[in-house]
Amino acid sequence: MMSAITAGKEWPHVTARSAGAGALALLLALTACTPSTPQPGGSSQPAASSAAPTTAPPTTAPSTTMAAPSASATVPADSDETAPPQSGDKVISSTVTLNWTWPGPGRPFTAAHENPVPISPPPAAPLPALYAIGAGMHPAETPPYDQLSFRFQGGFPGYDIEFVPELTADGSGLPIPMPGTGAILKVVFHGAQAHTADGTATTITSAPAPAIGYPALTSYAPAGDFEGVLSYGIGVGRPMNTAPETKVRVYEVEKIERGQHLYVVAVQLDTSHWK
Repeated sequence: MMSAITAGKEWPHVTARSAGAGALALLLALTACTPSTPQPGGSSQPAASSAAPTTAPPTTAPSTTMAAPSASATVPADSDETAPPQSGDKVISSTVTLNWTWPGPGRPFTAAHENPVPISPPPAAPLPALYAIGAGMHPAETPPYDQLSFRFQGGFPGYDIEFVPELTADGSGLPIPMPGTGAILKVVFHGAQAHTADGTATTITSAPAPAIGYPALTSYAPAGDFEGVLSYGIGVGRPMNTAPETKVRVYEVEKIERGQHLYVVAVQLDTSHWK
């Protein structure tokens, strides 16, 4: 199977079901979001807006296992779309799975999702496939945050999130440089891939440049795409041992966007300490 960390390749991007009656209205009412880094291909897509600040529901403490996430109609619908909204776009569900917690070393947060294999008949990928990656700054939110969103087709994958001392490549264990970062948050998706069924091409259609340069979200890098395990490192601007720690929130959003049925896992980093 093809590795997503092959040098020179670009990286273009699963279950809570809690559709709210006002999902479409939420999407159309989103407020402006700071544009993300221009995407590969030379064109810069305007970032979508972010919903007004809301109070998220409590979640369980991070651990190696997690109960089914609780849905909330007050969760912001989505942000950092990789393309402008179109008629027919709508939010199906929006859920907080991790609510402003520090998943430090030895305290990983885990979200479990089960999907049938194959999830779609050929020529589609047999597992949830990463369709696009989006990034955006949200300084007007409470708390303010930077966000990196992973947008899948087919369903939500399971995933683990944990701060790690260094980012290493899956399989080889070799270190992956992430210059200019104070800490590294590793995201490991289970039952997912970022390559086509025959392994000859990537499924990622758009993504920001690796050096993002936001205050909290400095960069990101792929660390593996093999046998249903898809890994990324997220560079964080503050050192891991700095107190107070940089807290993390995670949303899951199921939506229709530009005719695509997407399952978004949005990782948010609290930027309060940069204000």
